[in-house]
Amino acid sequence: MRVVLVDAGGTNIGSVRYALQRLGADAELTADAESIRSADKVILPGVGAAGPGMARLRELALTEVIRSLTQPVLGVCLGMQLLCEHSAEGDTDCLGVVPASVRRFDETPERCVPHMGWNRLSPVAEHPLLRHLQAGDWTYFVHSYAVPVGSYTLASSDYGGAFSAVIAHGNFHGMQFHPERSARVGARLLENFLEL
Repeated sequence: MRVVLVDAGGTNIGSVRYALQRLGADAELTADAESIRSADKVILPGVGAAGPGMARLRELALTEVIRSLTQPVLGVCLGMQLLCEHSAEGDTDCLGVVPASVRRFDETPERCVPHMGWNRLSPVAEHPLLRHLQAGDWTYFVHSYAVPVGSYTLASSDYGGAFSAVIAHGNFHGMQFHPERSARVGARLLENFLEL
């Protein structure tokens, strides 16, 4: 099985790659369109802002490549948000393969933004990506923007209201948290993706 990590400049690429190696998958880091198209699994990691993230994908001529993929694709953190239609962060048009718009969390005196730290998952749909996931399992988040709950939501989390923590739409999947930092639960979810 060939797994590729899209080299879109995300700062979490090394840790995602190491997490995959622990599962026995030696993922190739690439920005080559043909390598991405021919992979069995594609992972789009990302840390940072939507505007620069999309600018990097356009600069590499990868937007249409990613949109046209038919194998399982996983977006992680910013990578998940980039799969959506639009992000309020910088008023950015994204890849548009998941019918959702990304919104900023509301900041209050009791709730700071970014949402950073451990939070619980609540499964809301049956899906192979969630195999062995238990309601209340903990994962690690760092983000200021979130995907609202919708028909694509597999698991939600709560930060002043429910938001999508795991999504799927066709062959496109996303995890808002960092599976590579989420201990046993994150490893299990990455393994589930590799088994799709």
